[in-house]
Amino acid sequence: MSMLQQTSGDEYLIEFYRLGNAMKVSACDPRTLTEVSVVGSAHSPHAILERAAVNKLNIALGRARPAGRA
Repeated sequence: MSMLQQTSGDEYLIEFYRLGNAMKVSACDPRTLTEVSVVGSAHSPHAILERAAVNKLNIALGRARPAGRA
């Protein structure tokens, strides 16, 4: 499942990929094409996994502000 999210004027793409008991969540900045991934339990709420991926993306982009809630 892929989706486009927006927080505070910043857009990012989110993709969820389930494999067994694991869920890989990728976040991509469409302007810079920077992409990061996190892996967590497939039973974790999507909002928590998405927030972790977006926070990691913001760190990779050099942004100190936390991501908004999904």
